[in-house]
Amino acid sequence: MAFLEILMVGFLAMVSHVDGYGGGWINAHATFYGGSDASGTMGGACGYGNLYSQGYGTNTAALSTALFNNGLSCGSCYEIRCVNDGRSCLGGSILVTATNFCPPNNALPNDAGGWCNPPRHHFDLSQPVFQRIAQYRAGIVPVAYRRVACRRRGGIRFSINGHTFFNLVLVTNVGGAGDVHSVSIKGSRTGWQPMSRNWGQNWQSNANLNGQSLSFKVTTSDGRTIISYNAAPASWSFGQTFAGAQFR
Repeated sequence: MAFLEILMVGFLAMVSHVDGYGGGWINAHATFYGGSDASGTMGGACGYGNLYSQGYGTNTAALSTALFNNGLSCGSCYEIRCVNDGRSCLGGSILVTATNFCPPNNALPNDAGGWCNPPRHHFDLSQPVFQRIAQYRAGIVPVAYRRVACRRRGGIRFSINGHTFFNLVLVTNVGGAGDVHSVSIKGSRTGWQPMSRNWGQNWQSNANLNGQSLSFKVTTSDGRTIISYNAAPASWSFGQTFAGAQFR
């Protein structure tokens, strides 16, 4: 992306029923990657690119196959705490966003290096956030986790890439459930058109929407839907990012 321009444009939000979060704790394990500055966590299978500029920072995790849901879990949030290891665990808990995929290693046993193999529930955390709940020397620790609501500042962000007849929209900074399961787009001269998921949280439309203001309808895994009317003005261009409404 040549440049990033976040424009706050007038919008209206329509939000459906609000579901709760914070269910029971589930056992899993956690490791870490990406180096002490988490630079190795940038990019990733969710398509978020620079996690600092996207607002996710170092509180991020790569999910094992059992949790990743072929990319549909991207953007979901978890509370994690280290448990049952008095030598390695530190107190407290962390909040992380799923931003990457931890691939299986079928050449190794599930309990000896194949940490992300199915059906294991595993979090490969950024190193800085791992060290908030466990000693570095531990390498891998038992944890308990639960899904929680994502708290975001500002509106949902829509980064528009591609070219005429191929609109690739990266959806980030999603509150509530966080994991987007469907997106629709509407030009000022069209009706609503469903978008297909290309990869991660990149959604595509093959319509020619140049010169039209764009509205977006986003639905997350809990069934909630929010509409950002006219999030992008008619003067939008590829390579720009616009902010819309937000789940509360």
